[in-house]
Amino acid sequence: MSEQSGPTPRSLTSKELEQILREQRFGVLATVKRSGHPAMSTVSYRWSAAERVIRISTTADRLKARQVRNDPRIALHLRGDDVWSFAVAEGEAQVTDQPEELLAFAGEVDDIPAFLEQQARELRVIIKVSVSRLYGTALDINPAP
Repeated sequence: MSEQSGPTPRSLTSKELEQILREQRFGVLATVKRSGHPAMSTVSYRWSAAERVIRISTTADRLKARQVRNDPRIALHLRGDDVWSFAVAEGEAQVTDQPEELLAFAGEVDDIPAFLEQQARELRVIIKVSVSRLYGTALDINPAP
């Protein structure tokens, strides 16, 4: 009886991982609850390859911000081109309301003082993640011969 081999999982290259981080805008953030269990939420993020930093906008009173303050270890899961590929960015995070971080997340802003005033009213903060580990896999359905 012959065994048939199925699709082969493979580790993604650094270039492929960077591409996923660059192209995606949403991911699943995993923070650590006081119990030690993971807490997950869908977030919008911005990736800075030059800094190797991920920025996530939230409000100061959200659970994810409180959990990062209690335990800075996080993971961000990102879907690749299909359901069989993904990237994960792990690192230590901090919560900040510094204007330069709010602007780095927002990108181009016409009226900076008005923007920062609105961010302050909304109690906006940035979860700034220094990425220390980046990994992921893909399941090659049709591997090259």
